[in-house]
Amino acid sequence: ADSLKTYTETYHGQVNRLGYAHTAKCFDCHGSHTVQRVDDPKSSVHPDNRLQTCQTCHKDATEGFVSFEPHGTTHDFKRYPIIWLTSKFMIGLLAGTFAFFWTHTALWFYREYKDRQARKTRPHVMTTDMPGLTDKYYQRFPLVWRVAHLVFALSLMILTLTGMSVFYSGTAWAPVIMAALGGPKAAAIIHRTAAVIFATVFFLQLIYFVMRIGKNWRHFDWFGPHSLVPRLQDLWDILAMFKWFFGLGPRPVFDRWTYWEKFDYWAPFWGVTIIGASGVMLWFPSTTASVLPGWVFNVATIFHGEEALLAALFLFTVHFFNNHFRPDKFPLDVVMFTGAVPLEEFRHEHTVEYDRLVKTGELQKCLVDAPSPPMTLGSKILGFTLILFGMILLMFVLVGVIGDVRAM
Repeated sequence: ADSLKTYTETYHGQVNRLGYAHTAKCFDCHGSHTVQRVDDPKSSVHPDNRLQTCQTCHKDATEGFVSFEPHGTTHDFKRYPIIWLTSKFMIGLLAGTFAFFWTHTALWFYREYKDRQARKTRPHVMTTDMPGLTDKYYQRFPLVWRVAHLVFALSLMILTLTGMSVFYSGTAWAPVIMAALGGPKAAAIIHRTAAVIFATVFFLQLIYFVMRIGKNWRHFDWFGPHSLVPRLQDLWDILAMFKWFFGLGPRPVFDRWTYWEKFDYWAPFWGVTIIGASGVMLWFPSTTASVLPGWVFNVATIFHGEEALLAALFLFTVHFFNNHFRPDKFPLDVVMFTGAVPLEEFRHEHTVEYDRLVKTGELQKCLVDAPSPPMTLGSKILGFTLILFGMILLMFVLVGVIGDVRAM
C-alpha cells in the first residue's frame, strides 16, 4: 500500500491515475510473475540490473538514472533526507509567503472598506484644483508593456491548467481537463510551448532593461523613483501601510512604483529560475542524468510543482486583490490593458510621483485623452474574461490542495 501511494505521487503514477497507460507501471519495473526482492541478483530492480530496466523505456538512459528514487517520499527523513528537506523547505516558503500576504490582503481590505464607508459621499481626490485636467488620463504603461503582460498572463494560465491537471491527478476535475486537452502527451506539448513563450517574454524584457540601463549606466539612479530596484523607502512604506491598517496613521502616499508592484516584478525572477530550471531538467531527463545524479529528479519534481503552486495561488489571490478586488479597484482595473489611468486616480494612488511631475512641470507631457469607448469596452471584456479564467483555475487548485491536506 505504501509503495503504491508513493508510486502515484510520481509523474508515471499521476498519468496512470488520469487513465492513460503509456507510462511505466509497477510491472514495467518489477516484473509480473518473476518479482523478486530488491537485493536478489535476479530482481529487475537490483542495482546491477536497474539501468537495463530503465533502458526498456528510456533508451538513452545513463548510470545517473539508477539513483532516481521512484518511491522516494517526503515523509521519511531517514531513507530520503534530501527529498524530506526539499519538501519542508518548500512548505515553509509557501506558509511564510501566504501568512504575510494573505494577512496583508485581509487587513488592507478591512481598512480600505472602512475608509470608503467613511467618505462614500465624496470622491477620493478633489479635482477642483486641477482646472482643465479633470477629464485627462495619465499614460502609465506603453504598448509593449501591455502586450508583454497579456502574453505573460495567458501563458501562465495555460501552464497552470496543464501542469496542475497532472499535479492534482487524483481530483475529479483533472481527468476531464486532460481529456479535453487531448491527453497527457498533447498536454505536455501545450505546457512546454507555453513555458517557452513565458520564458521568451521574460528574457526579452531582461534584454530590454539591460540595453536601456547600459546606455545610461553612468547616470542611472538605481534607487531612484523610476527604478524597480527595492530601496529603504519601500520598508518605511510597508511599516506605514500596517500603521494605516490598524488606524495608527494616515494612508501612506507612494511614488511611481509601490512596494507590492516591485514584489510582483521581482517574484518571477525567483519563480522562473526555480520552475524553469527544474522544468528543463525534467524535460530532458537523459541529458540531466548524464551530468547529475538521479535523485535530482526527485528534488526537481518537488521544486517544480510546489513553486508552480505558490505562483498560481499568489497570482489568483494576492495579485488579483491588489489590482482588481480591493474596494478602491473592484471589480476591475483596466490600466494594464488601456495603458492609461484617470488623473484623479493616479494622483490618489501615486501621490509622490504626481507631486513631482507638477513641481517640475512635466505632468502635461504624460497626459493623454481618455481611452476610446471601444478600447475601454474591449479592455473590460478581456479583463473580466481573464479574471473568470483565473478564478476557475484557483477553484481547481484549491480542490487539489484540500484533497492533499485531507490525505495527510
